[in-house]
Amino acid sequence: MALPVAFFAVFFAWPVGSIVGRGLKTDEGWQFGRIGEVLSRPDIADVLWFTTWQAVASTLLTLLIALPAAYVFARLDFPGKEALRALVTVPFVLPTVVVGTAFLALVGRNGLTDELWGVRLDTTVWAILLAHVFFNYAVVVRTVGGLWAQLDPRQEEAARVLGAGRFAAWRRVTLPALAPAVAAAALMVFLFTFSSFGVVQILGGPSYATLEVEVYRQTAQLLDLPTAAVLTMIQFTAMALILAIHARTVRRRETALRLVDPSGTAHRPRGAGQWALLGGVLLTVALLIVLPLGVLVERSFDTADGYGLGFYRALQDAASTGTFVVAPLEAVWNSLQYALAATAIALLIGGLAAAALTRRAGPFVRGFDALLMLPLGVSAVTVGFGFLITLDEPPLDLRTSWILVPLAQALVGVPFVVRTMLPVLRAVDARLREAAAVLGASPFRAWREVDLPLVRRALLIAAGFAFAVSLGEFGATVFIARPDNPTLPVAVARLLGRAGELNYGQAMALSTILMLVCAASLLVLERLRPDKTSGEF
Repeated sequence: MALPVAFFAVFFAWPVGSIVGRGLKTDEGWQFGRIGEVLSRPDIADVLWFTTWQAVASTLLTLLIALPAAYVFARLDFPGKEALRALVTVPFVLPTVVVGTAFLALVGRNGLTDELWGVRLDTTVWAILLAHVFFNYAVVVRTVGGLWAQLDPRQEEAARVLGAGRFAAWRRVTLPALAPAVAAAALMVFLFTFSSFGVVQILGGPSYATLEVEVYRQTAQLLDLPTAAVLTMIQFTAMALILAIHARTVRRRETALRLVDPSGTAHRPRGAGQWALLGGVLLTVALLIVLPLGVLVERSFDTADGYGLGFYRALQDAASTGTFVVAPLEAVWNSLQYALAATAIALLIGGLAAAALTRRAGPFVRGFDALLMLPLGVSAVTVGFGFLITLDEPPLDLRTSWILVPLAQALVGVPFVVRTMLPVLRAVDARLREAAAVLGASPFRAWREVDLPLVRRALLIAAGFAFAVSLGEFGATVFIARPDNPTLPVAVARLLGRAGELNYGQAMALSTILMLVCAASLLVLERLRPDKTSGEF
């Protein structure tokens, strides 16, 4: 546990604590009265209200649209099911910048809806809500659908034999069993939308701002650290509460049910109702997921001279935009290098942490487990800005070092590594290690010969998740990426911030490249996933 604790202390607790300290502490001591001053401001109250209600609305809308799909994937069997399952997961691994850009191409200026019907939804809350549903659709489908597929359908059939109608049997038998999974999915969607940054930054315009966007504005544009510190504390408190509730629902979900093999619970659609439901889900996937991504790709080829590779060729020339020190296409190579380094760091820290969690128990270890999840509940903007103001003196003067970006990205990747490897490590029979030790194997050889073969696939899956989230990290990277070494999300955001058709087209082209890289990572994950029939993340 020593190395993971030290890593989080230096690269997480110290930067975040420094931001809060600089905002609330003066030569005269701590100024906690600033909290009340900030919260009493009408503009901050509006941000808090919008952050909360849009997260609630996004969560409810996602559940409404995605729960029918969860049933379809859990109970119905049809050609192309696995390919469709992979397709609906693509948005979840996409960077939020790409999601925002895709919906900008669909409903923004000169977008598809603007050209066909003269309707623009960018800078409206509807674009934000739709993009959030697009991004979180897979969370509900795979979390709820994964459990639904493992519920014994004979329980509901028995209720119907005893006289209950179809809906009554579902409400009294299936729904209570699904409730923990639905709650867990809802809380995860709420967490992602409550801390939304890239989507709101691109689609919301100046009219809408979440806490994350406001923290960025207060730090990067207004240099108002007291306000940013208070907002960070509010977000941290809210996220900690959400994560605690989520952990409780997950424990209930793991222990309260007796599950069956999901391979025998799906069947071909029966009757007009199930065929209609399948058709509705396929139509939803086509309109909600395929259409935005398709329009994004189409816009990347739609130049002033007709369809072609003009925008992609322009990515090779830094002078074409006046925005970059280097050619925008170099951001692809930069992102891959950063993501590979971040993945290596995340695997080292996350692997050690997961191993420690499997060998010890108690309050301290549970606290350590919670510590690993904190980066998901703290503003990435705060972490990035904290890096700049703390890691600027020897022996940790890293402001000009390339390693700064992978360190920030690894903070987000570590929780995914831990959550992927922990169940597998806990399933390894300790007696196998003991037998190897009795036969004379050293601890390292026992790990290499016993643990590693059993967790190799989980390790590869963890690496894939860490690579995907590192590749798309934006909130912290936008602060610390150097102008001559931008990442793909930062490059896309810079292009969208500049006027002109060429900049807009290059943003679409770069977003398409980023989408393809993330989709390729997902396909690798799908091939490595040990249980092809499970819908769990």
